[in-house]
Amino acid sequence: MDHLDELEAESIYILREAYKNLGKLGLLWSIGKDSTVLLWLVKKAFYGHTPFPFIHVDTSFEMPEVIEYRDKTAKELNLDLIVYTNEQAVKDGMNPKLGRLMCCGALKTVALNQVVKKYGFDGLIVGVRQDEEGSRSKERIFSERDQKDKWDYTNQPPELWDEFKTDFPKGHHIRVHPLLHWTELDIWEYIQRENVPIIDLYFAKNHRRYRSLGCAPCTGSVPSDAKNVSEIIAELKGTNVSERAGRAQDKEDAYAMQKLRQAGYM
Repeated sequence: MDHLDELEAESIYILREAYKNLGKLGLLWSIGKDSTVLLWLVKKAFYGHTPFPFIHVDTSFEMPEVIEYRDKTAKELNLDLIVYTNEQAVKDGMNPKLGRLMCCGALKTVALNQVVKKYGFDGLIVGVRQDEEGSRSKERIFSERDQKDKWDYTNQPPELWDEFKTDFPKGHHIRVHPLLHWTELDIWEYIQRENVPIIDLYFAKNHRRYRSLGCAPCTGSVPSDAKNVSEIIAELKGTNVSERAGRAQDKEDAYAMQKLRQAGYM
């Protein structure tokens, strides 16, 4: 069993533990590489089935390619897809010009918390990784959110020897992170090995590509000539540029992601 086999086995075990021990589950699907790998792992874990809905929080500022890929893939795989937008915030004119942190809070964090309550989810499966961003390195695999959707990163149970806390107070919901121990390079090597179909925004055009996907006004591309998965892997092995170098909200506030995640962000 090689490194990717071990990561895959751990992720499948986590998915099955969540399905066995938690109540109503949903999977957050951003259409990016991580959550699309998670989709692939779900189908492996449940023998070709996807036994819970996939949730896309649509901020109304998504890239057109994201919407096209989402709808095409959901139809091809017959996914139970929930697309949710904080319509009131959009109606009130929320946009990045009012402040990127404020905009993310309204169109992503609040929207996600609304989804949890509207559909009565007990757990959300999320494709976050510890190496992607500082606040995510503080996460647990089974991570509690209280009745107000808040995350207390200072009060989390240990997770030793693949023993996870899965009983939580009524009214709380759980974020489940099957990819927490994967790296960006692991993700791309797994995509290559499994031939996972990925949105082509990750591949270079005119010497630029995206390494991380978000809303169109807040996500920039990075210089690159990597036009396929093999070239991306080679590029990552030699880069010292952060994966989120193109994400504008990270530049607005050094603690932006931690503040958003404390309030319930994915």
